[in-house]
Amino acid sequence: MPTPSLILVPARFKTGKLYTPLATTSGGVVLGASGDFNVTRATTATRVNASGLIEVVASGIPRLDYYTSGGTAGCPALLVEPSGTNIMAQSETLSVSGNWTRINLLVSGGAIASPDGLASGTLIVATSASAEHNLSRNAATTVASGAVVTTSCFFKAHGTNNFAQLIVGGFAFSPLNSFANFNLTGSGSVTAGNYSSAFIQNYGNGWYRCGFTATAAANGTPGCQICPILASGTARNASFAGDGVNGVYAWGVQVETGSVATSYIPTTTTSATRNADVVALSGAVSGCIGQTEGTIYAEVDLRNTSSGKRLFLLSDGTAQNEIRVTSSATNAGDLQFAVRLAGTLIVNSFSPTNVYSNGIFKIAAVYKSTDYALYVNGLQVLTSNAAGNIPACNRVDIGSQLGTSNFFNDRIRAAALYTTRLTNAELAALTTL
Repeated sequence: MPTPSLILVPARFKTGKLYTPLATTSGGVVLGASGDFNVTRATTATRVNASGLIEVVASGIPRLDYYTSGGTAGCPALLVEPSGTNIMAQSETLSVSGNWTRINLLVSGGAIASPDGLASGTLIVATSASAEHNLSRNAATTVASGAVVTTSCFFKAHGTNNFAQLIVGGFAFSPLNSFANFNLTGSGSVTAGNYSSAFIQNYGNGWYRCGFTATAAANGTPGCQICPILASGTARNASFAGDGVNGVYAWGVQVETGSVATSYIPTTTTSATRNADVVALSGAVSGCIGQTEGTIYAEVDLRNTSSGKRLFLLSDGTAQNEIRVTSSATNAGDLQFAVRLAGTLIVNSFSPTNVYSNGIFKIAAVYKSTDYALYVNGLQVLTSNAAGNIPACNRVDIGSQLGTSNFFNDRIRAAALYTTRLTNAELAALTTL
């Protein structure tokens, strides 16, 4: 197997920089600091640290995220997300009655260590009244009709109660009367509801991030409700009698536009925005890029499979000359391999449907005139024999494309470039899990 000309393994960093362990020109000249990636994000953001806790990192700090689906910290991956806004104010002060309205609930703040390691989890228990039991608040800003809205919250079971319900409302949504129920045991599960999609993620120590999406059917201000339900199939905001003892812990409510729940954005008195992560390398890196043939490789940890997102992009800093691997704009389970020269697509190939979903994937793309291919997890999923020159490139973008909103919106565990077209046998070996 040839030696890569550029390797990115998320490990060493400082503000504005992500260090590469190897960056050489095609002639073997070591680039040193010229091969380090520039990282731009003008706001703070959160990640899961090596201890498995959610923490805030400063602006410009690359987010090495240690989250794993089993709820324990794993190997770090580079978290690259678009800009996002949590429009639900007071996302953590659920026990303050002036911030959140309670109906037939016993609410205790500082009841347990929350996913950030602080004692800020709120205990919510239904009283014995045979009535509705919920904690509610309206968002800080409105959304437009047709906007996809994702609502999420961290829950933990308390006592013998293992279920929680999350509701979005305040005006018309589609599906009508949107909500989701969650089982807070084992690996967790979504048990009932009306939603476009729903998820539950194990964050360890009994905490689960739960959420669902629905579409606004009018202009309006979303409202969020949290219900400590007692059964998996409980109807939306149903009336029942609690026991005043068993309930759920809650923390970190987030309401945002978009079809996936992005990393948690804490709020206080109003909404809060996290800027996009831009990770790029340009200039001297042109020697790391095969100008007539080459190979692009990436290992990704997908939590939020979505369409039209850039994974790896080589370009001259414009959209006129580029080589890129993206998720298909029309099907989130497809991959697209595109080569554009002077504004014209000379390769625009798509993999078969659903070659990837949530999970770990190793992806390699090779380019050479009349010889293009894409491999996923050891298998060749597309080829092309298109003719034409390879565009001259001097910029590498990881997880985004300059000047667009097409961010990868997920975790990248490793990436590499080769200045040669690897053989099919080498590609199969490189991408085998």
